[in-house]
Amino acid sequence: MNIVYLKGQFMPSQEAMISPFDRGFLFGDSVYEVVPYFRGIGFRLQEHITRLEHSLRAVRIQAHTDWAAVMDELVARNGGGNLSVYLQVTRGDSGSRSHSYDASLTPTVFACCAPVRDFAAVSAEEVQELSAIVTADLRWHRCDIKSTGLLPNILVLQQARDHQADEALLLRDGVLTEGTSCNLFVVRQGVIYTPKRSSEILGGITRELVLGLADVNGMQYQEVDIDYDTLMNADEVWISSSTRGVLPVTRVDDRLIGDGKKGPVWARMFELLARYQHQLMTGESEL
Repeated sequence: MNIVYLKGQFMPSQEAMISPFDRGFLFGDSVYEVVPYFRGIGFRLQEHITRLEHSLRAVRIQAHTDWAAVMDELVARNGGGNLSVYLQVTRGDSGSRSHSYDASLTPTVFACCAPVRDFAAVSAEEVQELSAIVTADLRWHRCDIKSTGLLPNILVLQQARDHQADEALLLRDGVLTEGTSCNLFVVRQGVIYTPKRSSEILGGITRELVLGLADVNGMQYQEVDIDYDTLMNADEVWISSSTRGVLPVTRVDDRLIGDGKKGPVWARMFELLARYQHQLMTGESEL
């Protein structure tokens, strides 16, 4: 698991070196994607690439690479199977520290792999419930850009850990946005609610898949503003991400959500998502 991709070449990780004047290192002037591969096949790969290209356009980095080919080969060189690919694109090496930049800079492209758990390989009964805290969303206002500037996310996740919780749910101007690296869903009387798409949240690949699965399977959902009281009085709370699937949150701020158990709507969505993932890996997917 030690082959990485850097500036157009595959190499052992110990040989990879990046200039200290690279703007990704100096300023976090870079964007990234994390793409899970299950059985060596990228999960919603094109959707991840589309989001990467959105982020690149938004920060005006011009990088032209066959992203799918790079990630596919990197996974293969690392043995295939269940891996996640971390892909980062920086504005490049400016040769000095300056806030301004030359538009002719050559972007630095880096990618590496890490083991990832196949979230569909267990039953709903085996999925572990999570606990969460609610805390202020201190991030910038372009959360739709998957930027590497993740210090606020790191700090609030550590705050959750300090409270013996698994996740932090972020609150901005009285409205829930998302988690530290996941999207948020609540269920009330059988209806799924999730925060509206905006620049305040990252358009999650699995979030969009969950809504698509709900739509084709007759499950009601709405994209709405969710306040703290709505969250705390929900029947169910979930989070979603591409590497973790959908996970139930049964305790928030030391209070039980609903009856404190995994809910039936979550269980149905977990089943649908696991089936979709299996079909995708075997070439049978319809979405």
